[in-house]
Amino acid sequence: MPLGIVIRRVPGVTRWVSHVWQAVAVLPGAGDATWKELRRDGDAVEYHAATLPLELFRTDTEAYLHGLSAKIPAIYVVMRETNDPHPLEVVLATASPYEAQDYADTGEELVEKIPTPEGLIAWIRDYVELHHEDEVFIKRRRDKSRVDRQEDGIGDARIRQTSDVYRAPSKKAALQ
Repeated sequence: MPLGIVIRRVPGVTRWVSHVWQAVAVLPGAGDATWKELRRDGDAVEYHAATLPLELFRTDTEAYLHGLSAKIPAIYVVMRETNDPHPLEVVLATASPYEAQDYADTGEELVEKIPTPEGLIAWIRDYVELHHEDEVFIKRRRDKSRVDRQEDGIGDARIRQTSDVYRAPSKKAALQ
């Protein structure tokens, strides 16, 4: 589904930051746009920065369920800072909180959490109901054989040892 990304520019609150950019909304079914100005309210300006496809995958239905069960379901927008006339490049829009976390962990991209519109929540929920399969938990059984009875390789044979490797060092040896 095509998803328009709305980014707001507001004046910075310190002298070191002239503007603050933040993704604030998504537009389901939006047409193509590249930094089209939508609204201006004083110094705050909202842009339709980009339109990206929101893709859902059968293997990620558990992540979508996790995102839908949140207090406020969200779409995550991943952006990168650029030196172009437009300060941000919108890279990805996803409904998976797991995928968003992966991008946030790198520290190279900005990840914004945007509340999901009701129609989009229903679309994602329908997809999950159609494709989700619970994974069966299989507990691993340990082998009953004991491997701790043999004492092979106590220490490294190439290193000369003047005493028993299990004995604590004496105070006399520690002072020298």
